[in-house]
Amino acid sequence: MKRGGLTAWAALLPLAVVVVVAYLGSVLWTLRISLSSSRALPRDDFVGLEQYVRLFESERWQQAVHNIALYGVLYIGTVVVLGFLLAVFIDQKVRGESLLRTTFLYPYAMSFVATGLVWQWVLNPESGLQGAVQALGWQDFQFEWIVDQDLVMYCIVFAGVWQGSGLVMALMLAGLRGVDEEIWKAAKLDGIPTWRVYLSIVLPMMAPTLATVFVLLSMGVIKLYDTVVAMTQGGPGTASDVPAKFIMDYLFARSNLGLASAGAIVLLLSVVAIVAPLAYWRSRLAARSAA
Repeated sequence: MKRGGLTAWAALLPLAVVVVVAYLGSVLWTLRISLSSSRALPRDDFVGLEQYVRLFESERWQQAVHNIALYGVLYIGTVVVLGFLLAVFIDQKVRGESLLRTTFLYPYAMSFVATGLVWQWVLNPESGLQGAVQALGWQDFQFEWIVDQDLVMYCIVFAGVWQGSGLVMALMLAGLRGVDEEIWKAAKLDGIPTWRVYLSIVLPMMAPTLATVFVLLSMGVIKLYDTVVAMTQGGPGTASDVPAKFIMDYLFARSNLGLASAGAIVLLLSVVAIVAPLAYWRSRLAARSAA
């Protein structure tokens, strides 16, 4: 092996150690704990899949899974559509394009905690939107979704869409700017409506961009935690509980390492099951485009 090759492998060695020890090691340790009866402290016993049975029988876990599924469908669908429409709008070479891009992208620069706190204040029945409208004289105006068990998850969707739309807009805009101008000229000569050009020609050409968007948004859905804690603390009751908060509560507040570890492994498998096919699809699309 050449000297340059040895130098490259030596440079990558610390990274390989970190991956093996910090990532793979922690995953294997979590898996081992999930197969034990560990509570406040780890135990070196083996109870098989007992923790997983308890996990899936837990009503709180079922509620958390239902909430994350609802959030994922609404969040991803709304953000993709809204981000694409914003990108199409900016792609028309409007005035103040740089200002618009910065404005739409700014919420994504905020932390999830800050986003949750902002929306918690806006949706607060007393000091937020409802209180402001009632102070103007409309005393019958009611907007108490954040304290309604049936509607609180939609408030979290609002916050997520507000924060994530700018990122999707930026990615979609980059994809639109990569479309050949000759395609637009040919479409105009053929008299094809603009909306049909976007749906039938442009979107299929942006398949790698869409795959990237879905991977990023799916990962954001799975790890949803900070916004929920800042906005609702999982309430009212457990109406806005999500898997990540369930795991953190059982890990620290309830000192149940075994059950929390089982939840973490299930969450990890969910990430792999969702992201891996999307990543593979993206790589195939990229390879096909390169060919």
